[in-house]
Amino acid sequence: MFRSLGILNYRIWFIGAIVSNIGTWMQRTAQDWYVLTELTDNDAAAVGITLALQFGPVLVIGPYAGIIADRLAGRRLIATTQSVQALLALVLGIIILTGIAELWMVYALALGLGITTAAEAPARQTFVGELVGKDDLPNAVALNSTSFNGARLIGPGIAGLLVALLGAGWVVLINVLTFTAMLVAIALLRSDRLQPIRKTSKGRGQLREGIRYVRHRGDLLVIFAMIFLIGTVGFNFAIFTATMARIEFGRGASEFGLLSSVVAVGSVAGALAAARRVRPRLRVIVLASLGLSVSMATAALMPTFELFAIALVPVGFTAMTMVTSANAYVQTTTRASIRGRVLALYLTVFMGGTPLGAPLVGLIANEAGPRWAIVAGALGGLFAAIIAILWMRSTRNLRVERRHADDRWWRMTVAYDGDDYSKRLRNLETATQELAVIEAETRKS
Repeated sequence: MFRSLGILNYRIWFIGAIVSNIGTWMQRTAQDWYVLTELTDNDAAAVGITLALQFGPVLVIGPYAGIIADRLAGRRLIATTQSVQALLALVLGIIILTGIAELWMVYALALGLGITTAAEAPARQTFVGELVGKDDLPNAVALNSTSFNGARLIGPGIAGLLVALLGAGWVVLINVLTFTAMLVAIALLRSDRLQPIRKTSKGRGQLREGIRYVRHRGDLLVIFAMIFLIGTVGFNFAIFTATMARIEFGRGASEFGLLSSVVAVGSVAGALAAARRVRPRLRVIVLASLGLSVSMATAALMPTFELFAIALVPVGFTAMTMVTSANAYVQTTTRASIRGRVLALYLTVFMGGTPLGAPLVGLIANEAGPRWAIVAGALGGLFAAIIAILWMRSTRNLRVERRHADDRWWRMTVAYDGDDYSKRLRNLETATQELAVIEAETRKS
């Protein structure tokens, strides 16, 4: 489960990342609560707009960031973007502490953070492959999610307490210090132990090449469709937990932080479960999407704060199982020379839905109540699973029926796991031919 931590460079990266991620979640919690309670009068739509600005730039920058990730050294690019994010956090903390913060200022800084995050994300994803190599990549991806969500478990809880004691400004400034851990970790990495991926030279049509690659991979198109639906309406946990805590149950900042940490408990469990799998599979992603739909619908029905908090554990588990498995699937089934561009498209689809979904979910919470906003997320998970199931039935698990002379029906199934794309069955004629081959080989054996 933890085999990637046996690699020195990955161990250094993991420690730096979890410290930095804790600070990031502290800032997000403080920022969302500040917007909801100080800059507005419990306006969930304003929180949604903040999230939209934070994730919106990926729609424009994301695909081109993938080209940069395939061309430039990820180590230097990550160090640069981390420094810029630290500077943005410093500005946000200062304007909150000095009392001059206005909503448009928070929006502007959220947009700046979104731009740097979009530029960094593909490089951060592909750089993991340089730390561990291909064989340990699925495990490393899962442990990265564990790091991120372990921080999500710790950060919001600490932030909720510190916001109540010190105020949001000091919490944001603490995040500035945590960026140092990531920068130190990058500096300590052993260059002689990296496994560099051959970078692509500058050329024309590289973005089109990435799009063309995805377009000819039906399995990736299905995953992209699923992740878009989930990212648009399902992964708005900041809105769900903030509005449920404040509006539905009348609780404060510490309870909001507690709910975010509870979601992370399930997320860590989901990431660790993914780390145990040697190879990511599409059926796991589909089952996790169905589980997310059911668990979110269940959470929406919980009558008390305590029961709602308990119901968030399976929400976090299924959500992280799906995302981690989808990420690992995309990385491990894509050739290294184009991986940055494909991951950039994946992240564009995933995070790019937030600018559309977050304000919509916030509006639903305002008009119909927080519970209906969670139901909208549950429907996103359900529709995502339906898309995948229909595709799997039509291509990957093709069932063929033959009638024998005695009028008895015999149902035979030809199913492939999805790793050998050259044998994908597309129509009845091809399926019949494959069945004949299988029967012949069976008779010989």
